[in-house]
Amino acid sequence: MIKRFAVLLVAVAVSCFSASAQRYENGLVDKIVALIGNDAIMLSDIEAEVQMMSANGMVADRNARCEILEQAMVSKLFLTQARLDSLVASATEVQENLTQRFASITTQLGGEKAMEEYFNKSRYDLEQIWRTAIEEQLLTQKMQQQVVSAVPNLTPRDIRAFADTIAPEDMPVIPDQYRLRQIVLYPDKDSAATLVKERLLEIRERIVNGERFSSLARLYSEDPGSSSRGGELGMANKTVYWPAFSDAAMALKVEQVSPIVETPDGFHIIQMIEKEGDMFNARHILIKPKYTAEDRTRAFARLDSIKTLIVEDSLMTFEQAAWAFSEDFKTRTNGGMMVDENTGSAVFEKDQLKPNDYIVIRDMQVGEISEPFESVDNEGRGNTIYKIIKLEEIIPSHVATFENDFDILTNVASNRNANKAIDEFINEKIKTTHIVIDPVFAGCPFTKQGWIK
Repeated sequence: MIKRFAVLLVAVAVSCFSASAQRYENGLVDKIVALIGNDAIMLSDIEAEVQMMSANGMVADRNARCEILEQAMVSKLFLTQARLDSLVASATEVQENLTQRFASITTQLGGEKAMEEYFNKSRYDLEQIWRTAIEEQLLTQKMQQQVVSAVPNLTPRDIRAFADTIAPEDMPVIPDQYRLRQIVLYPDKDSAATLVKERLLEIRERIVNGERFSSLARLYSEDPGSSSRGGELGMANKTVYWPAFSDAAMALKVEQVSPIVETPDGFHIIQMIEKEGDMFNARHILIKPKYTAEDRTRAFARLDSIKTLIVEDSLMTFEQAAWAFSEDFKTRTNGGMMVDENTGSAVFEKDQLKPNDYIVIRDMQVGEISEPFESVDNEGRGNTIYKIIKLEEIIPSHVATFENDFDILTNVASNRNANKAIDEFINEKIKTTHIVIDPVFAGCPFTKQGWIK
């Protein structure tokens, strides 16, 4: 239930090494496996990326090493041009990426010491290696963006031509889409929070009086990921938690128990197990506010009354009622019109809707208003809400057309043009760049032609 960063696979960004061979501790000789202009890609670069993949739970075989090498060679082509164009990665950008990488890896491996043992390098050495790699990665990305930004913006005439020339079987198929309006009421959060806090205070007092935190976490914590382990979260960087949670935890001494801490997940008490720099391992007990049948009945009754005003009494439209009564401020000012927060679109496909919402609307007719029902909010935390929905429009599944799906076709055409520009840049640089690849990788199924010269 605690907010964590997704563990990201670090993009390939290799550093320049001298041409002299190096020897690993196990006897394997390091060597150059590719020359891209004046930049060398070492065998150790490939194996370092394999090791990084393993740290993130991925398996790398020979084909994976071929893919890593080709990605590294492509990166070198962009990196070389970025230097020629005097592009710069700011110190702030580099540091932010470096901090996130350390947070991700130390959390995945269980601490800084475990990280140093896994990579057989000190934090200082890893920082120098990764800083260079991140800087090169950022320069590569900036160069790619520069190539794409040079692609002319498409006009409506361009999109029309694209729609007219693309083969029908290549046209995107748009699934059923829905336009919806909603009126939302929230349960009495203050009352529910008070009950949760009282429960946690009782549990905390039992811990202070000698009962084991871990035993009570197994009994009462509502975090399924940690309750079975006695509430233990495991060693992780403080940045992977909600700030209120990590701040409260880092302020604790070992074995000390925190006061009640509120996060978007609910209410917690925390016990510190171990701290190491910005890393810590702690136990916690999470309890979420519960809403009673009384809350639900009261909200449903009010929503029924609002629906009656709209449908039976005709005293106001749904849009006017949304403005007057809805407690969801993101939609009330737009007459209750629901908008996808990720895309800004007012049309939803089935998979973009909350399950409870889709179950309600799937058998409704256009213009119909639902009965009151319970759902969850759009904040990503599963908070309970009560609402009624008006089915404004159903757009049946269809092959995209210029008239009805201009934005979708614009995105498809723009992406194709961007990918074409990237491919043309790579193909041109392969032709004009001095490239040498070690015979051990000569049989790789590279996606681009011309690497082997």
